[in-house]
Amino acid sequence: MSAIDGLPPLRDVIATHGLDAKKALGQNFLLDLNLTQKIARAAGLLNGVTVIEVGPGPGGLTRALLALDAGSVIAIERDARCLPALAEVGAHYPGRLRVIEGDALTHGYDDGIAGPVKIVANLPYNVGTQLLVNWLTVEPWPPAYQSLTLMFQREVAERIVARPGDSAYGRLGVLAGWRTEARIVFDVPPQAFTPPPKVTSSVVHLVPRADPVACEGPVLARVTQAAFGQRRKMLRQSLKALGGEELLTKAAIDPTRRAETLSIEEFCTLARLVASWNR
Repeated sequence: MSAIDGLPPLRDVIATHGLDAKKALGQNFLLDLNLTQKIARAAGLLNGVTVIEVGPGPGGLTRALLALDAGSVIAIERDARCLPALAEVGAHYPGRLRVIEGDALTHGYDDGIAGPVKIVANLPYNVGTQLLVNWLTVEPWPPAYQSLTLMFQREVAERIVARPGDSAYGRLGVLAGWRTEARIVFDVPPQAFTPPPKVTSSVVHLVPRADPVACEGPVLARVTQAAFGQRRKMLRQSLKALGGEELLTKAAIDPTRRAETLSIEEFCTLARLVASWNR
């Protein structure tokens, strides 16, 4: 891709700016520019779209998004060491890259964006799950974004797309299945990264449902966290703090069942009851 955008290879960028990946920041830099383009293409057409990217690092995926005609990219990066490298990308694509130094978990960045929005990111491993939960429970719904195209460890990706009865089914599967259509697009081997992680990664594409089952996202998150936090126990025990057997009886759910057997609709019923009891 360096022949397309005329910018230096990412290895050179990393060497020039001294960007050794920091484990404390969950950084694993993706250097294969063919793969960054593949991730960008997985998000669909980008022309006229504002793309929000979290954790751009040296800018490999950022470059792919801009080269594939994203209208603009808003990149949120908490590592100040990466800012000079991203500034070089911005200079190459004048007016199309906005870099925000900050933590995406706490920083507001999607206010006042005109036109369609997509979120595309090779997420830092240490915050990826929480960011996804935040995006899945945002209000109002449907959200401002048209889709999420995100990279996770393969194990996390399997949890996101899991369905009732699957061994990986849990809190993430309920939240993602409740509000989105989620699928794994492709895997990325460890050797594509610097430093190489110990596990395979996967790109997941999530498209918001226009009309998900009604319930409050934060309450559903609480219910699923409690239920799957003690997944080997019967629901009457794991949900004891939220109402236990009384709650389950009210929802017409057998209190002796376990969390992995419940459908998304049943979890939403529990969340609605918990919300009504707490008002």
